Amino acid sequence: MTALVLIPLLMPFLAAPAARRAAAALPPRRAALLLTAAALVLAVSASAALALLVVPGASYLPAVAVLGELAEPLAAGPPPVTIALALVAGALLVRRAAALTAAARRDRAELRRARALTSGTDGELAVVRDDRPDAYALPGRPGRIVVTTGMLRALEPAEREALFAHERAHLRGRHHVLLAAAELAALCHPALRSLREPLGYALERAADEAAAAAVGDRRLAARAIGRAALAARGAPGRPGAVRPRT
Repeated sequence: MTALVLIPLLMPFLAAPAARRAAAALPPRRAALLLTAAALVLAVSASAALALLVVPGASYLPAVAVLGELAEPLAAGPPPVTIALALVAGALLVRRAAALTAAARRDRAELRRARALTSGTDGELAVVRDDRPDAYALPGRPGRIVVTTGMLRALEPAEREALFAHERAHLRGRHHVLLAAAELAALCHPALRSLREPLGYALERAADEAAAAAVGDRRLAARAIGRAALAARGAPGRPGAVRPRT
C-alpha cells in the first residue's frame, strides 16, 4: 500500500511534460486552463500522498496509537522504514506549508505597494510618472492598467490602445489567478515548475488575441506588444503585475 501512495509523488515527472505537449496543440485560453488544472491536481495529489505517509509513522506516538487500526493498511514496511518515511514526509509538508505561507504574504505585500502607486487614480488607467517604459495589469477591486510616462512616449497613439487592450484582457481573464495557482503548485512539487513558463506564454497569447480583436488589426496589435516588450526590456519587475512578453 505504501508503494501506491508514492505514485502521486512520481506522477508529476511524467504528467507535467504530457500537459505541456497537450497545451501546445490547444488554443491559448484552453491551454492555460489545462496547465493550471494539471498543476493544481498534481500538487494536491502529491501533498495528500505526503500526508498519508505521515499517518503510519505518527501512529507510533501514544496520542495517535488509538487510531492505529486506521493506519495499519499503510504500514506495509518495518517500523524503522515507516517512521523514517513519516519523518521525511512530515518535514517536506512543513517546508511546503512554510513556503506557501511566505509566498502568499510576499504577494500581498507587493500588491499593496503596487496599489499605493495608483492610490490617487479613479479610472481604469493609471499613469505613473516614470521615465522607464513599463506597463502592466494590476489586479484588485477595481483592477487597473498601469502605464508609465516612459511607455506612453515609446508608443504611438494607436499602439497605446492595443497595449491597453492587451492588459485589459489580462484583467478580465483574471490571468493573475492562474499564474498564482501555478506558482503555488510549483512550491508543492519541483516537477511542476516546468509548467510556469508555458502557462505564462499561453496567457500572453490569449491577451494578444484579445488585443487584436479589440483594435481590429492583428499587425497593429503585434507591433504594439512587440515595441512595448522591447522598450520594457531591462526594466525592473513590477509587483503583482502581468507584464508583456519579452
